[in-house]
Amino acid sequence: MSTSKNRRSVIVGIFILIAIVILIVAVFTLGGERKTFSRKIPVKAMFNDVSGLKQGDNVWFSGVKVGTVKTLELKPNSKVELTLSIEEKSQPFIRQDAKAKIGSEGLIGNRIVVIYGGTSAAPEVKDGQFLQTEELTSTDDMLATLQENNKNLVEITRNFKIISDRIANGEGSIGRLLSDNTLASNLESTVANFRSTSVKTQRMMSDLSVFVAQLNDSANTIHQLLNDTIMVNTLRGTMVQLREASYTASQFANNLNKASEQLNNSNGPAGVLLNDADVAQQMRNTIHNLETSSQKLDEDLEALQHNFLLRGFFKKKEKNKQ
Repeated sequence: MSTSKNRRSVIVGIFILIAIVILIVAVFTLGGERKTFSRKIPVKAMFNDVSGLKQGDNVWFSGVKVGTVKTLELKPNSKVELTLSIEEKSQPFIRQDAKAKIGSEGLIGNRIVVIYGGTSAAPEVKDGQFLQTEELTSTDDMLATLQENNKNLVEITRNFKIISDRIANGEGSIGRLLSDNTLASNLESTVANFRSTSVKTQRMMSDLSVFVAQLNDSANTIHQLLNDTIMVNTLRGTMVQLREASYTASQFANNLNKASEQLNNSNGPAGVLLNDADVAQQMRNTIHNLETSSQKLDEDLEALQHNFLLRGFFKKKEKNKQ
């Protein structure tokens, strides 16, 4: 009987020992999962609405769990102050200009705090420091936005229905285009003309390419003209001479104009000769007298040639000429 009791006590002791071991393993496992035994620092954040966040929820940074929500405390002006318990080994990666926002694990999962952002130029976060926060869009706001979008969608659908009815009834440009065969034919003609113009333009561009290729040919005269500096200088000199000739012709035209003005001026000598009839008659008389005097002088000279005193002189002069 005593042996049976001792065996029972040993079995009970063994079961108790196994239970204690399992309990210790569970405690350490849960503690490792929740990182209870790691050193942590407190970091704070202020939100207007935590959307159901509660104490013990996780804190994530860059997709990695770095801590938990330690406390939630209501503040004036409907603010909620969160104290986040952050692992000390994650402190060097979280910067003072980082931000915090309320998120969720999946679409309908538990609420979490997400820390994101921050620049390498900023120092690391310190104990008790407040992080900048970004407010999460509430479900009510999302539903209100969705309702407003639904109203807009209904209005857009109604407008599309009105437009489609007008098109089906042949109203408007598109409706007339779909229902009027003449307008459709004109449009086809326009497209055909545009296609023809496009072909001609393409042909013209091809000809232009050929012309440019000919210009780039060193044997082409225009290419030589564009690249031969001597010819260019010669042309430049020719242009200068043409410019001087044009200037001279202009001066000559001005002189002719002045002479014409002097001829038209009845007070000038030329104007008097051209416009005064008496002076003109005197000039005619003078010319007639000169012609008469010249004729008489010829007769006198011929008479002198037949004079016996001078006849020998003229015969000797004619013989020398021969």
